[in-house]
Amino acid sequence: AITSTSLKKGGLSTGDVAALYKYKNTQFDVKVDTDSNISTTMTFTDILPSTKTIASFKVPDYNSGKLEVQYFHHHATFTTTIALYKTPVVDATATIGTPSIAFGAEAGYDPTKGNFTKYTAGISVTKPDSCASIILGDKGDSIKASYVHYLDNLKKSAAVGEISRKFSTNENTFTVGGAYAVDHLTLIKAKLNNHGRLGALLQHEVIPKSLLTVSGELDTKSLDKSPRLGLAFALKP
Repeated sequence: AITSTSLKKGGLSTGDVAALYKYKNTQFDVKVDTDSNISTTMTFTDILPSTKTIASFKVPDYNSGKLEVQYFHHHATFTTTIALYKTPVVDATATIGTPSIAFGAEAGYDPTKGNFTKYTAGISVTKPDSCASIILGDKGDSIKASYVHYLDNLKKSAAVGEISRKFSTNENTFTVGGAYAVDHLTLIKAKLNNHGRLGALLQHEVIPKSLLTVSGELDTKSLDKSPRLGLAFALKP
């Protein structure tokens, strides 16, 4: 598969081209951007039962390499990531639950400093026509509650509401949005928060498995600023 994306903000344009190749239990993913950065990801599945191993690095940033091991079970998953540089940081995530309720946690530890770089915990409840979740993040400094109600059986059209609070700044953010399936090929999404940030996205399946996406974001309280626009095209054989 070959994917190309581009983004224009003001007078500056950026973009990248990515290629994906699969062979048996191995997958290679290479991405080149306009800043001449080359990102490579190699994924190996079932080296051990129910596991996936992912190695990634970026050129010329040789300190960006990392190794990730994932374990999957019917009712639980566990992931460990190790950064491959002089002062490695270890990240771990775990989830446990059923199709209707799930608990999850994430933590990062820096062995050279002997402290946690991050920790997050959350819970989600899923029903046939809705989904609700609560997430405690930023080392306990923020909390976010969200609710999604699906409007059709295919779960393409939905109404969304989200409330978040940052305790250190006493800042609250309220966001409402939704998704609407114009037809089986076209999807529209939009969201607006109480700070005046308006975002919208139009996605169309040009040919089977190939998607064209146009997105934009506008600060309605600062209309003198140029909006952010994005264009992406994903092509799959």
